[in-house]
Amino acid sequence: MITRQKYQDYIYVLKEELIPAMGCTEPIAIAYAGAIAREHLGCFPERVEIEVSGNIIKNVKSVIVPNTGGLRGIEVAAAAGIVAGDAAKELKVISEVSTEAVAVIHKFLESTPITVNFSDSKKIFDIMITVYGNGHSAYVRICEFHTNIVEIREDDKYVLQKDIAVEDSLGFTDRGFMNVQEIIEFADTARIEDVKDILDLQIECNVNISEEGLAGDYGANIGKVLLKTYGTDDVKIRAKAKAAAGSDARMNGCEMPVVINSGSGNQGITASIPVIEHAKELGVSDEKRYRALLVSNLITIHLKSGIGRLSAYCGAVSAGCASGAGIAYLYGGGVDEVSHTIVNSLAITSGIICDGAKASCAAKIATAIDAGILGYHMYKEGQQFYGGDGIVSKGVENTIKNVGQLAKEGMSTTDQEILKIMTKTQSV
Repeated sequence: MITRQKYQDYIYVLKEELIPAMGCTEPIAIAYAGAIAREHLGCFPERVEIEVSGNIIKNVKSVIVPNTGGLRGIEVAAAAGIVAGDAAKELKVISEVSTEAVAVIHKFLESTPITVNFSDSKKIFDIMITVYGNGHSAYVRICEFHTNIVEIREDDKYVLQKDIAVEDSLGFTDRGFMNVQEIIEFADTARIEDVKDILDLQIECNVNISEEGLAGDYGANIGKVLLKTYGTDDVKIRAKAKAAAGSDARMNGCEMPVVINSGSGNQGITASIPVIEHAKELGVSDEKRYRALLVSNLITIHLKSGIGRLSAYCGAVSAGCASGAGIAYLYGGGVDEVSHTIVNSLAITSGIICDGAKASCAAKIATAIDAGILGYHMYKEGQQFYGGDGIVSKGVENTIKNVGQLAKEGMSTTDQEILKIMTKTQSV
């Protein structure tokens, strides 16, 4: 039986993680920092200095920054926030940019010196922006996650300073209480009115960008390729294609918001669209769809809690696995079915690397969803991977811990090599 406190904690976690954002969240975090820095400087800067951790470089260099006329890169993200950002909108900081403002962004980039350097910070997620103008400076640091402002300085005066060594200072509900069995219990018993608004926004935003991805011409058009190649009759193909299409659009400049999960729009799309598509196919009630989305979203968060916001481990793997769990729930599965789906799918795709946000994320999403669905159908057919098979251990929570260890510790060197490869012939 879930205690009243745990019930409330699950609600808090959903509210913290399922939030709207426009554009890939790492460049948007840079734009957010830029908007705040401009506010504290009080004028357009004459010079900008940016320091970022390697994973920020990895996730910004190849995606189009929305509302910039198709431009990419760290300098572009910072300029968009500085020139046209509304810091009060947080991860929708550049969601409302006029045509005139886009022209000003371009002019600012042409006329203002902007330097970008690797940070020597030990933090995987770290953004530092200093802006200079009228003889003054302003400094903003965002660390650990996308809206976590830990430092603001005006000249040498601290306006804000958090102790980032203290985990509680991050302001998130402790995720340590989460486990698969209680996630299913919460999904079974949650009062729909407590979660409806959160999930309705996710359904609306993520379905809309998925449809736009299929209608438009974005990236490698993975969603369209899947439907053209395999047809539209099979719900498994549609689930993969529609999720991939949402990523196609999001990675390639679509100016529509998504509801993210664990800091990532791609994870938010992957955790939701396959479940929504299967719910439609099965003709289940709205209530059943909400409860299946709770399973998928919370298992994504549970898996990502042990991995961290950014790593060399592809986040779509976690969300694709979780979508398989949500689909298992739609088919009437409980703890046993969901647990085996998770273990089976993690055993299949845990080797996929994250080499930055870009068009190929859509293809990785399709692969991760396929593994999640296969993991469930393996269980239905009486097949499974057993403890001792590679990174699989007996018990779903032990396998989840193994994946966290693999991603956070084992792949840290992989992360460094990925970054070297990505930047060896290019400037940051």
